[in-house]
Amino acid sequence: MDFKNKVVIITGASSGIGKALAEELAKRGANLVLGARQYVTLCEITAELEKNYQIKALAVQADVSKEEDCAALVEQTLHTFGKIDVLINNAGLSMRALFKDLDLSVLKNLMDVNFWGTVYCTKYALPEILKTKGSIIGVSSIAGYRGLPGRTGYSSSKFAMNGFMESLRTELLKTGVHVMVACPGFTTSNIRVAALAKDGLAHGETSMEEGKMMTAEEVAVRISDGIIAKKRTLIMTGQGKLAVWVNKLFPAFADKKVFELFAKEKNPLIK
Repeated sequence: MDFKNKVVIITGASSGIGKALAEELAKRGANLVLGARQYVTLCEITAELEKNYQIKALAVQADVSKEEDCAALVEQTLHTFGKIDVLINNAGLSMRALFKDLDLSVLKNLMDVNFWGTVYCTKYALPEILKTKGSIIGVSSIAGYRGLPGRTGYSSSKFAMNGFMESLRTELLKTGVHVMVACPGFTTSNIRVAALAKDGLAHGETSMEEGKMMTAEEVAVRISDGIIAKKRTLIMTGQGKLAVWVNKLFPAFADKKVFELFAKEKNPLIK
């Protein structure tokens, strides 16, 4: 497939990887439905994409942690375009706090956005994607394969997403629907700035060296190419592939190396 005249829903599309995906897919001729909580920002993005790439783009205010918003996102897509070819479950929230210190509402919040948001959107879009034999994408993380310190809620939600997507892929094996889990490496975006602290408030600053990370634009290109190639899993960095492999074969060694890595963060949580 190519993206010309395909209808693609992207959640979490107001910034970071979601916004970069919108731009990349618009370049490739897709018509877009962009969902996020920041409606004014979405409207600005859709207007710019329509002007620059002569595609159609729809902004829908949606909080994916709310089932009714996810249902409305799909309903408005069908009302405007009449079909769905690709759903990209990109909306995500991170955290940075030790489990012993944090309020449990932080974990619930991350599960509601990262896991339930994916479930809700997929549930309502699936009947239409079955008709088009389209694609369902989950933007996950290496944290969904290997638990990370200070990210108990994030890792849990991404493990849950990965399990959901794997089960779904198997159920849909004979239907022609493509299911892909995309795992970027550490990416320059606002996800660490917006990450929740132990009290549920945003950190407001990153704990990592952003300059050495993948760009959101690079991630968007790889995800777009992965959809075209109908990839099953997309682990985008050598470090990520190594982490998955080492964690499977030498889990105790992986514990040690992950501890050492996160002990080198700015203002580390573990020492």
